Amino acid sequence: MVSKIKNKPIVRKSLRLLLAAAVWLIVWQVVYSLIGREVLFASPLSVFQRLFELVQTGDFWLKTGSSLLGITEGYLLGVAAGIVLAVLTSLSDWLYAVFKPMLTVIKSTPVVSFIILALVWMSKTGVPVFISFLMVLPIVWANLTGGVRSTDKNLLEMARVYRFGVRKTLRYIYFPSVLPSLLTALTTAIGLAWKAGVAAEVISTPRNSIGAQLYNSKVYLETVDLFAWTVVVIAISMLFEKLIVLLVRRIAAAAERRHAVWK
Repeated sequence: MVSKIKNKPIVRKSLRLLLAAAVWLIVWQVVYSLIGREVLFASPLSVFQRLFELVQTGDFWLKTGSSLLGITEGYLLGVAAGIVLAVLTSLSDWLYAVFKPMLTVIKSTPVVSFIILALVWMSKTGVPVFISFLMVLPIVWANLTGGVRSTDKNLLEMARVYRFGVRKTLRYIYFPSVLPSLLTALTTAIGLAWKAGVAAEVISTPRNSIGAQLYNSKVYLETVDLFAWTVVVIAISMLFEKLIVLLVRRIAAAAERRHAVWK
């Protein structure tokens, strides 16, 4: 009986998601019917049929895996660099003053400018990695720095009074404080990493990449393929976001359990 009660919110959420998906599929079909030309706007049926054909080929998995590895590499490097930079700039106001203008410039500059510059500096395969890294870094840094600076000063004073030391202060004071900011940064950054990374692939057209397929679809007016590969990008981005949220929440839950034991 208890399990049935617990499952009700999950069922309702699933039904809402299915309803939302059905509504937008209907809208998609209506727009296609109004335009009436598949070369300009592909139908849902054609796109999903093409997707079914693509996933049965080794070429699809090669291109998807190549883009996945490159963009994920850039994302993880950006997260790591953002965390390190946030720690350093939180410890020193001088470093904060030095790095803040640079990161503001990165956030404000159009992505295409960085992509063109990167094509001058490095190989085609390195461009998506670099662009993903560059887009993720300022987001992670800004969110974590805000989380650190908003940490309760009373808790920090208590940590000093009771001589927690660096390890305990980080574990029991700073980590719970910055965790919501970290989760926001990671989920926001993954979508931006994929959008910027695929845009970099479209312009640099490295072999065996989703971006190159999007570019070829545009050149040869293969609108169905263009829609199909776009669906792939959206699906991977959403899946990664869900996995990251699940991972961070599990880490947070484990930290809360340890904190409860400590208390």
